[in-house]
Amino acid sequence: MNIPAFLKTRPIAHRGLHDETRPENSLAAFEAAAACGYPVETDVRFTKDKRLVVFHDDTVDRMTDGSGAVSAFPYDALKELRLAGTGERIPLFSEFLETIAGRVPLLLEIKDMPHVTGEEIARAVHEETARFPALEYAVQSFQPAYPKAYKKLCPDIACGMLGIDKQYTKEDFHGSLLWRVKAKLLPVVCMQAAKKLDFLSYFCENYPSKKLAAYRGAKLAWTVRSAEEMARVMQYADNVIFEGFRP
Repeated sequence: MNIPAFLKTRPIAHRGLHDETRPENSLAAFEAAAACGYPVETDVRFTKDKRLVVFHDDTVDRMTDGSGAVSAFPYDALKELRLAGTGERIPLFSEFLETIAGRVPLLLEIKDMPHVTGEEIARAVHEETARFPALEYAVQSFQPAYPKAYKKLCPDIACGMLGIDKQYTKEDFHGSLLWRVKAKLLPVVCMQAAKKLDFLSYFCENYPSKKLAAYRGAKLAWTVRSAEEMARVMQYADNVIFEGFRP
C-alpha cells in the first residue's frame, strides 16, 4: 500500500479552514488552512461544460444565491454566484491548486456524478494535478469506480474509499429505481473496494466497529467537530478530517 505520512499524522481541514466569514470550499478557507499548516480536504466535480470546480453539493442552493444542479451550469454562469453571502465564488479546481501551490498536502474527494466514468474523471483530475509535480495529495470517493480508475492511472498516488453506515434514501442514488438494492450493496462494495486501495475514510460516528478494525490500510474519520470527539475516535482511526475547531 502507498500511504503518505500526512494521511496518518496531520489532521485534515474539511473543505478548508472555514467559518462564518470564510465559506467552505472557498479560496479564503483554503488559504487559511494552508497558512496554519493543515492539509486540506476538498470536493471536485464537473460543470455542464466539463470544467472542474471545487464544490460539495449536487446543487448550488445551500451555499449560493442561485438555484439548480451544478451540472446544469456552464462555468461562466457558475462563477457569477457568491458563496454564503460573501464575496467569495466557486473556484475552479485549477485555482484551488494554484492557491495551495504545494504548501500543504491535499485530500481530493471526487464527487459521485451520474454518467461520468472513472476513466473520464480520473484523466481530468490528473491533467490538472500533473501541472504541480511537487504536489502531495490523495484521492477518495464514495463511488468505487473513481478511486479505482485513479489508482490504475496513477499507481503512486494514494487512493481510498469513503464510507458511512446509515439509512439511505432514493435521493442518495440520484433517484434510481434500484436504490434499495444499491443501498444494501453499497457498504459491502465499499469495503471490498477499500481492500484493493490504500485507505478508508469512514463516518466518525461509525467508529468503533469490527469491520473497520479489521481493515489493514490507513483509517480516517470524518467529520470530527470537537476535541472530545477527536480524542474518542483516535482510539480507532489513524487520523481525522475536522471542522469547527482547531486540533
